[in-house]
Amino acid sequence: MSRLIAPPLSLYLHFPWCVRKCPYCDFNSYTLHGELEESSYLDALGRDLESQAPDVAGREVISIFMGGGTPSLFSPSAIERVLDTGRKHLTLASDVEVTMEANPGTIERGRFAEYRAAGVNRVSLGAQSFNAKTLTALGRIHSPDETRRAAEELHAAGLTNFNLDLMYALPGQDVSAALSDVECAIALKPTHLSHYQLTLEPGTVFAAQPPTDLPTDDTAAEILAACGTRLAEAGFAQYEVSAYAQPGRQCRHNLNYWTFGDYLGVGAGAHGKITFPATNTIVRTTQPREPRRYVAVAPTAPAAMTRKAVPEADLPFEFMLNALRLVHGVDIETFTQRTGLEWQAIAAQVEKLIQRGLLAVQGPRLVTTTVGLQFLNELLLSFLNKNPGLTGAFGLSTAI
Repeated sequence: MSRLIAPPLSLYLHFPWCVRKCPYCDFNSYTLHGELEESSYLDALGRDLESQAPDVAGREVISIFMGGGTPSLFSPSAIERVLDTGRKHLTLASDVEVTMEANPGTIERGRFAEYRAAGVNRVSLGAQSFNAKTLTALGRIHSPDETRRAAEELHAAGLTNFNLDLMYALPGQDVSAALSDVECAIALKPTHLSHYQLTLEPGTVFAAQPPTDLPTDDTAAEILAACGTRLAEAGFAQYEVSAYAQPGRQCRHNLNYWTFGDYLGVGAGAHGKITFPATNTIVRTTQPREPRRYVAVAPTAPAAMTRKAVPEADLPFEFMLNALRLVHGVDIETFTQRTGLEWQAIAAQVEKLIQRGLLAVQGPRLVTTTVGLQFLNELLLSFLNKNPGLTGAFGLSTAI
C-alpha cells in the first residue's frame, strides 16, 4: 500500500429534529415534541467538535454542511454559535462553502438574512414538488407557495447560491407533471437542482405501506430523460447522477464526498471519514444516533464515538461507491492518492467492466458510461470484496 495523501477536508453538522417525519425518509431524524432545546444540543456539538479537532490539526476545512432533520428549526443565533465554534477549533478556508438545509415550512420571514449574517452562504431548500396534492401524499408540511416565498427571501437576502431538492416518480406523477415541477423550480432561479427518484427505503412508512399509484419503471425513465433535457436547456449541467448545476455552482461539499475526500461528522448519528497519513489508515467514525443519548455522552467524547479503520480490501468499493456517480468521472490518479492502492489492484476488474460497456477510460479519467449509470448499483457491487457479479435486467438506478 502506497503512502496516503490527506485529501480535502469538510465538516458535516447534523441537526436531527423535524416537525414531522416524512413517510419516505430513512435519515436519522426525530419528530420534535415540545420546545426545541437548542442550548443543550449546541453544547454537545461544541464538545464533539472540540474533541475531534486534533485529528485534523493544521488542515483546512473547505466546506461545512448543516443537514438533518431540519437545521432551519434552529435560530440564526444558534447557527452563528455553532459556526463560531467551528472557527475556534478548526482552520476554515477563506472561501469556505457553508450550506444549511432548510424546509420552506419552518422559515420565518426575514430569517434568511439573519442566517446569512451568521455565516451561511449557501442554502439547500427542500421543495420536493410544486403540486399541493403530491406534497400532502409525501407528508410534507409546506405548500408550493411557501417554497416560492422562501426562494424570494433567499434572493432578497443575497443568498442567491441555493439548491432546490426535487423528487420524481411520485405517486400519480406522469411526465407532464414532473416537467411542471421542473419548470416551477427553474422559475425560482436556483443555481443548483437535486433531482431524486422516490425510493421505498427499508424501515420507512412507505416501505411498509407503499403508495398504490407509483409510476412504472418505464415511466420513471421517461420522466428522468425529459427532465434532464429541460434542465440542460435551462443551463443546468448534470455533474452527478442526481445533481445539476449552473456553471461554477456545483456543490463543493458533495464533490468532496464523491471524490473520497475527508469529513468530520459532528452531531447525533453523524458519520465521518478521516485519513491519517502518519499511520497510513483511513478511519470511519459514527456518533450515537439517538439525540438524548448523544447529548448525554458528549462530555465523554471522543470515547462515545465509534471508530473503525477501513480494511484495505474494502477500499476499492468505498472509493467507487460515490466516484462512479460523477457524470464526468474521476481522475485515475485520485484513486491511488486517496486509497493508497496502486491502479493495478483494480485494473483487471476495470478492464472487464470496460469490455462490458459499463466503464470507459477517457484520457486520465475513469468514466461511467450511459449504460453503466443505468446499471449503477450492480456496477458498484462488482467492486465488493466478495463479488456477486452483475445480475438483473437493464433498468434505471439513481439511488445508492
